[in-house]
Amino acid sequence: MTGAWVAVAGVGAATIAFKGAGPLVFARRPLPGWVKAILPLLAPCLLAALVIGQTLADGRAVTVDARVAGVAAAAVALLVRAPLLVVLVAAAGVAAAARALGAA
Repeated sequence: MTGAWVAVAGVGAATIAFKGAGPLVFARRPLPGWVKAILPLLAPCLLAALVIGQTLADGRAVTVDARVAGVAAAAVALLVRAPLLVVLVAAAGVAAAARALGAA
């Protein structure tokens, strides 16, 4: 087994243990207040981290290219409360135009 598969198996086992620990630890008592306060924030934070990672990452280096322009266009469209389809078309169009103009 290669090192990558050992890491995958380890992360999988840790995920199962972590998910199983919650119901076992808090089965008959309510969640603490600080946990209730941060739970709604976890999904947006994870989504933001994924968007930033996919936008700026290129292997092991930070890269500013057409993807950044597309995400910026989507952010502007969201700020003006455009419908989702308009946001997607704006992001794709700006990224395509940036690539056509030479932004790798």
